[in-house]
Amino acid sequence: MAGVFVLGCNSFAGSVFVDAALSAGYRVWGANRSPEPSAAFLPYKTNPRAAFYMFRQMDINHDLAELCAWLAEVQPPFVVDFAGQGMVAESWQDPAQWYRTNVVSKVELHEFLRRQRWLQKYVRVSTPEVYGSTTNLIREDHPYRPSTPYAVSHAAIDMSLTAFFTHYRFPVVLARFANFFGPGQQLYRLVPKAILCALTGRKLPLHGGGTSVRAFIHARDVASALLATMRDGTPGEIYHFSPDRFQSIREAVEIICARLGVEFARVVEVTPDRPAKDQAYLMDASKARARLGWQPQITFEEGVDQTIEWIRANLDYLSTLSWDYVHKP
Repeated sequence: MAGVFVLGCNSFAGSVFVDAALSAGYRVWGANRSPEPSAAFLPYKTNPRAAFYMFRQMDINHDLAELCAWLAEVQPPFVVDFAGQGMVAESWQDPAQWYRTNVVSKVELHEFLRRQRWLQKYVRVSTPEVYGSTTNLIREDHPYRPSTPYAVSHAAIDMSLTAFFTHYRFPVVLARFANFFGPGQQLYRLVPKAILCALTGRKLPLHGGGTSVRAFIHARDVASALLATMRDGTPGEIYHFSPDRFQSIREAVEIICARLGVEFARVVEVTPDRPAKDQAYLMDASKARARLGWQPQITFEEGVDQTIEWIRANLDYLSTLSWDYVHKP
């Protein structure tokens, strides 16, 4: 039975990928700096093959030796990496922390992995933030223009991995995604927070009036993209994964309000925009469609309806949690 090791397995997309990998017949090992959250956020807890998953709490900054020892023990042919400091605006508050986690510790991990003959492919989950704001549809060879410490850290580790491929033939594949969404997402993210505000009467801060443009990709489509990349992605290559539909943040919130039958003006309050926020990410995903046979299957409206259902089913519990981002150093 083939195995896959998932770094950042308790992240939103990471947990959905664990579930999808189990369903696809893989044995899965997962490491994350935080303990497992409630089962409401972990779809693999109800997977019939959950016994083939093993989790350990490990921090790449503090437990790297133990993490490498575990990797050497299980010798997974595939490593899929979701791990790292997220959040764009917050990266301005302590840039060194983003660089330490997303660059320095990752390079140390890659130094270990490049020497392991059992590793067949390392799939790095990257971000279009490395390109900066774009006004036209862009392909994978678009130049990097990161505009925040978060984006700089991601661009730096992506360039380091590309150098490792060129010099060592390290089997890395870079995958860049549109904005994740779906049931089980962290409550401070746009879609679940907008739904919660609409259901409870709280106000949703709409940064800059919601004029920035994004594409939204369901977590299940992220998982299918990563499984395709794992199996068929070519080392040294970059792949974009995005629907063809682009919409403003305001339009996304308007759709959410319409699905709930709530007046948009009653839900939002316009606030100043976040510092150095990119106006638009417009990725061309034709390469992934042509070479990996990948297609997104879940529309934004379908995903919103699923997320509404998940929130309603868990509203009592979710109401006890913070709906704002809480930074973990």
